[in-house]
Amino acid sequence: MTFPDKKYNSIKSFCDDYISQLAAAAASIDREKLTAAATVIDDCFNRGNWVYTCGNGGSAAIANHLLCDYAKCIQTDTSVKPRVISLSANLEMITAIANDIEYEECFAYQLKTTAKTNDVLITISASGDSENIVRPVEWASKNSMHTISLTGFDGGRSARISDINLHVNADNYGVIEDTHQSIMHILAQYLRLIHMNKNLIHERNF
Repeated sequence: MTFPDKKYNSIKSFCDDYISQLAAAAASIDREKLTAAATVIDDCFNRGNWVYTCGNGGSAAIANHLLCDYAKCIQTDTSVKPRVISLSANLEMITAIANDIEYEECFAYQLKTTAKTNDVLITISASGDSENIVRPVEWASKNSMHTISLTGFDGGRSARISDINLHVNADNYGVIEDTHQSIMHILAQYLRLIHMNKNLIHERNF
């Protein structure tokens, strides 16, 4: 069965069930894979490499939010200088590629233009199977990049071909995207935390 699978008589009861779904989705995150993802991203920043990210729709918004939190928030009170690019952020480039080449290449083309060995690609996709998400993962894997995918539903192709798959066990787009947003925040705040002077932690807002 999927959620929701019935009509609700009140938003209160729907809210209760939605939050229960969120809790189950959060519990499904593989903590060992989350640890591996944090290590890959931290090592990338320490080397001076770049993190690239992309997604469609709501996932594009999470990718753009990732740019903000990783590039700005992680370096607050730390010596880390994160280099982050959201491939979803440049509307002019995306539409030019879609119009002149094909939409399926809108992220892969950008990656091919600037990415280098040991950079990291983070894809965000509920289905994990959108062609314009799968192509950059395939290219990155063939060109010595590290790949991390955030997925839901059955994970799709990106779950199978990425180095680290942070899968959310849920079948509702809102629940999946809310949990992907939480994963993004958990990684960003943790990476900031481990590089901060411990005496500052209780004085700062996260």
